[in-house]
Amino acid sequence: MSRILGIDHGTVRIGLALSDELQIFANPLKTLDAHPDVEEEIATIVRQKRVEEVVIGLPLRMSGERGSAAERVDRFADRLRKKLPDEVQIHFVDERLSSAAAERSLGFTGKKLDLEQKKLVDQVAAVAILQDYLNTKAGPEGWMLPDEEQP
Repeated sequence: MSRILGIDHGTVRIGLALSDELQIFANPLKTLDAHPDVEEEIATIVRQKRVEEVVIGLPLRMSGERGSAAERVDRFADRLRKKLPDEVQIHFVDERLSSAAAERSLGFTGKKLDLEQKKLVDQVAAVAILQDYLNTKAGPEGWMLPDEEQP
């Protein structure tokens, strides 16, 4: 099976997460600087890691409405789509509070973070985005143990 790439897109940094080949677990991959050619860098990762789907966190407002941040992510996705092979699908996942949850899970809440800690937060946020997608894709049956065979 191929892998799925999760992206937490920010204006300064972009966190990446990668699924295992069975598409069950999301793992931190790396954090990229948000630079003008970052889409090409991500497309290279997609080809190297045999990625078949890309999941991007969509930063909706707390009300669920789209704002300027969601529009920025849409533009990023359009640029990325042009760099990816045609068979790679792009999906969006509601990412409200993913970075705050990542900070909380790492014990960074209320602390001033250094650059390495910020990069880690971006990766963990990408993991949360991707894991949410993987769980939804698998559905409830994906987490059930198989029935034991009776002799």
